[in-house]
Amino acid sequence: MIRVAPGPELLARARLLVAPELSASLVRELERITGRGAEPLGDGEAAGGPLLCVGAALPDALRTDRLLWFHSVNAGTDPLLAAGPWPAGALLTRTVGRMGERIAQYVLGWVLAECQNVPEYAAQHARAEWRRLPSELVAGQTALVYGTGRIGGAVAGLLRGCGVRTVGVARTARTGPPPPGFDRVVGADEDAGELAGARWVVAALPSTGATEGFFGAGRFAAVRGATFVNVGRGATVDLEALEAALRGGGVRRAVLDVLPEEPAAPGDPVWRLPRTVITSHSAGITADEDVARDFAACWEAVRKGRRPGLTVDVERGY
Repeated sequence: MIRVAPGPELLARARLLVAPELSASLVRELERITGRGAEPLGDGEAAGGPLLCVGAALPDALRTDRLLWFHSVNAGTDPLLAAGPWPAGALLTRTVGRMGERIAQYVLGWVLAECQNVPEYAAQHARAEWRRLPSELVAGQTALVYGTGRIGGAVAGLLRGCGVRTVGVARTARTGPPPPGFDRVVGADEDAGELAGARWVVAALPSTGATEGFFGAGRFAAVRGATFVNVGRGATVDLEALEAALRGGGVRRAVLDVLPEEPAAPGDPVWRLPRTVITSHSAGITADEDVARDFAACWEAVRKGRRPGLTVDVERGY
């Protein structure tokens, strides 16, 4: 069960524990918002009293019924939930901030770079070669975006602003108007036709039991020359299936900001995937102002007895 709000009396008594990697300026802002001093969030069990923690990881010693609320400084909470059982009734919130905007610009940057032959021109420059290459317009082409939440919607909205037809893929088909940014939304079980017609396939899925290996041989077999961009989670992609699709030509290129195992070692076969660029999980790096703003919004909601909009459903994982 997810706690809607800890209650004013418990919240007033809660000790604020913050991860040591948080910047001094962010800690001061958290202290200002909560009206109390911060203590270090360490591996040992904290002294008595209810706990309010802010960080990326929760030590096993603090996975007890004393935990009222944990605010994650990251948008993805799957590593946090996978580390051990979540304390019953403890509230879990996350930071999204302007991540959707950052990830959307990352995706658009690669889309435009591809259409304007930026990688090819860079290679020609290195060879001192002068040769014209035909450019490609993005307008009128289709992007299939898996994930229709805040991040997927931001990606779709920015692409749509460039004239790209945007189709979202949700867990199930929806009735009524599509969410902002999308021309259409289909269910995950009816995406084959859209995969065949897409120019870009953008993965913005969380990592859950239902999404592990989601992009496998079956889906990649339906792709007809699209570029695959993953800004969600590495575990959602079967890399062997992606490699087969790249070598077979079904997938034109791949841009992977996330991998199943990070960081990839220099000898990892993933570096040898054809026509693939790997970036360092940097498409949507969280800034201090994102953490402070989202925590403040959650604090205000909890203080008023409401469930914050950034609450994580620990059963679903997002």
